[in-house]
Amino acid sequence: MPALAVPHPIQYQGSKRLLAPMILRFLPDHTPRLVEPFAGTAAVSVACAAARRAERYWLNDLNKPLADLLSLIINHPGEIADRYQQIWMAQTPDSLQHYYRARDEFNRAGDPALFLYLLARCVKGSVRYNADGLFNQSPDKRRRGAHPDTMRRNIMGVSALLRGRTVVTALDYKEVLARVDDNDVIYMDPPYQGVCGDRDSRYLAGIDHDEFAESLAALNRRNARYMVSYDGRLGERAYGRFLPAGLNLKRIELEVGRSSQATLLGRDEVTIESLYLSPALVKQLPPTRITLAGHHHSSQQLDLLESDSRHAKAEISTVIS
Repeated sequence: MPALAVPHPIQYQGSKRLLAPMILRFLPDHTPRLVEPFAGTAAVSVACAAARRAERYWLNDLNKPLADLLSLIINHPGEIADRYQQIWMAQTPDSLQHYYRARDEFNRAGDPALFLYLLARCVKGSVRYNADGLFNQSPDKRRRGAHPDTMRRNIMGVSALLRGRTVVTALDYKEVLARVDDNDVIYMDPPYQGVCGDRDSRYLAGIDHDEFAESLAALNRRNARYMVSYDGRLGERAYGRFLPAGLNLKRIELEVGRSSQATLLGRDEVTIESLYLSPALVKQLPPTRITLAGHHHSSQQLDLLESDSRHAKAEISTVIS
C-alpha cells in the first residue's frame, strides 16, 4: 500500500505517521508481533500492517479513552464511525459551543467517541491536558473536523489492517515490557522529557528517565529487540537527555525536515529525532541498514511537532551520554 494511502483517522500532533516509513526500515524482516507500549495513535503499527511487515500487534496506551478509541476503531469500526457522524452533524448551528459541551462531557465520562471528535476538531490536532488530567485544548475556529465520510474511510481502513490481529490494552508500560516474549519487536515512543519541566501537558502522565533506562537495561538482559524514539534537536539546539551509553544502543538520527514554525520565521533549521536500537535488534539487521556517520551531539529534548517530512532521510551515529 503506498504511503499516501495508509489510513489515519486520528490526526494527532506528535504522531509518528510521517516518520513511520523510516522507523520501519529498522524492523527485522520477520516480525511475529510488534508491540507498542506507548501506542498513541498507533501510526507505526498501522504503517507496519499496511506494509505487511508483522503478523500481529499489541497496542497499549495508559490513556484509557485513547486505548478504548483504538479498540473501537479496530474491532467495531461501523459503530465508532456512526457515533462520530452523529456528534459531527450536531455541530450546527453553534459549532464552538458544541465543541465545549462535548469537551465537558468527555472530561466527565471519558467517552472515546467524543474524544475522536475533539481530536478531529481541536487546534492543530494538538492534545493538551491540565494539571488535573482534563482535556483542555481549544477548538480550531477555521474548521469543523474531518468530514464523517472521510473519517469513516480511514476508520474502515485501519480496521481492515488490524482487526483479528491486534490486542489493545491500557496498562503501565512496565507491565507491558514484563509480558513481552522473545519473538516480539518493541517500538517505544514515550512522553517527551525536558520540554515542559517535570510535566508535559500533551500527556496524562510522564515517565521517569532513570526508571525508563532501567527498564531498557532489563530488556537488554533478556536480549529483547526494541526501538525507542526519545531525544532530538532543532538546528543546533538540542533537547532532552540521551539514553545512557551503558545501554549500548545505536542512536539513529532521523532528519524530518524544517518545522512549520521555522519555515514561517524564515529560519533554516532542520528538525531531527533520535531513534535508538537495542543490541539484540542491531545483531539481526543486515549491515547495509546501519551505516555509521560521524555526527555526535549533546542533547536536550526536541519538540518535534508540526514536522514536514518532504525531505526526510536517515543518518546514523553512535550513542553518547
